[in-house]
Amino acid sequence: MLALRWGLRAASGRFRLQNVLLAMAKRSSAAGEGPEENGQQAKRLKGTAGEGDAEDQNKRTPKRKIVLLMAYSGKGYHGMQRNLGSSQFKTIEDDLVSALVQSGCIPENHGEDMKKMSFQRCARTDKGVSAAGQIVSLKVRLIDDILEKINNHLPSHIRILGLKRVTGGFNSKNKCDARTYAYMLPTFAFAHKDHDVQEEAYRLSKETLDKVNSLLACYKGTHNFHNFTSQKGPKDPSARRYIMEMYCGEPFVREDIEFAVIKVKGQSFMMHQIRKMIGLVIAIVKGYAPESIIERSWGEEKVDVPKAPGLGLVLERVHFEKYNRRFGNDGLHEPLEWKEEEEKIAVFKEQHIYPTIINTEREEKSMMSWLNTLSIHDFNSSAAEMEANNKNSKNGDVEGSDGCDDDSD
Repeated sequence: MLALRWGLRAASGRFRLQNVLLAMAKRSSAAGEGPEENGQQAKRLKGTAGEGDAEDQNKRTPKRKIVLLMAYSGKGYHGMQRNLGSSQFKTIEDDLVSALVQSGCIPENHGEDMKKMSFQRCARTDKGVSAAGQIVSLKVRLIDDILEKINNHLPSHIRILGLKRVTGGFNSKNKCDARTYAYMLPTFAFAHKDHDVQEEAYRLSKETLDKVNSLLACYKGTHNFHNFTSQKGPKDPSARRYIMEMYCGEPFVREDIEFAVIKVKGQSFMMHQIRKMIGLVIAIVKGYAPESIIERSWGEEKVDVPKAPGLGLVLERVHFEKYNRRFGNDGLHEPLEWKEEEEKIAVFKEQHIYPTIINTEREEKSMMSWLNTLSIHDFNSSAAEMEANNKNSKNGDVEGSDGCDDDSD
């Protein structure tokens, strides 16, 4: 009897299982699912799993601290630094962060909060200012072909030219020893107002170039540059800045206009400092101001210093000499030098930076227009008069007070 009951139960179970399987088959038939449809569904599931695996792999890729060597033409941009919440003012960093996200180097939320990737630029170039050797430090996923993938998502006038691993605590702004800027200008800026041709046909003589370099050399050393920015008072210790070198190179002709490039290397620069340093030398060479005004500008007296146009200013190079001495040959890190990238830098300048400066000067004539304003400056103003003219000047540094700011024109 016991065996009979177990047999009946087993038969009943098999009957119920058959009914369930029959019902499932009918539902599949009604839905039009055959072997082909089931195969496609399996493929879809497999594809989704593959995408998820790739995403998981990206998430598992460890982030490393690196520096990127950047070059860009600043025309059409409101400077380097990103202004979150101000989408109407496009910056270089807006395009860079977008490319980093799209290439898979950083997660999207790091683009929204740049502190999450420890992002730091070496110099804050301002509206219209270009760079041939900007450095940014950040943490990224070191994906394959990283430079190519980032550049694929950047416009042609912004390029990442190099990448190096750095120490975990590296900060490109704080570790920078010095910055070199270049200023490209038409040489007719040095034409004497009384006895030289004041137009594009002007050509710079050796004697005038020697005089320009003699005046630029006066800036070398440590001086009180309070007259070369609107942001510092004469007793502000942070107005003292150290200039390592400043000179004007040999002239060259582009599109029938002669140009020259002034280079200046310093530990750091205040707002408008470089443009005012160049503006004052131009005023002297043209015969508007006496040579003694440079020496006078170091004192506490207010001096009327003209500010040359922003067009032509380029962040040429940034220097990390102390870092290189300490970590450049430790066997783990490379020195932050870019000898192998020099040719790419030169090509970028020829293709994107110099043509922009030349064409803009031809179309807008910014230097010629500015030169016409030199006659209204009073280079012999008294301190009282200058105080009256500058009573609305603010104290403090728009770019910050840590002494590591760039010339934010």
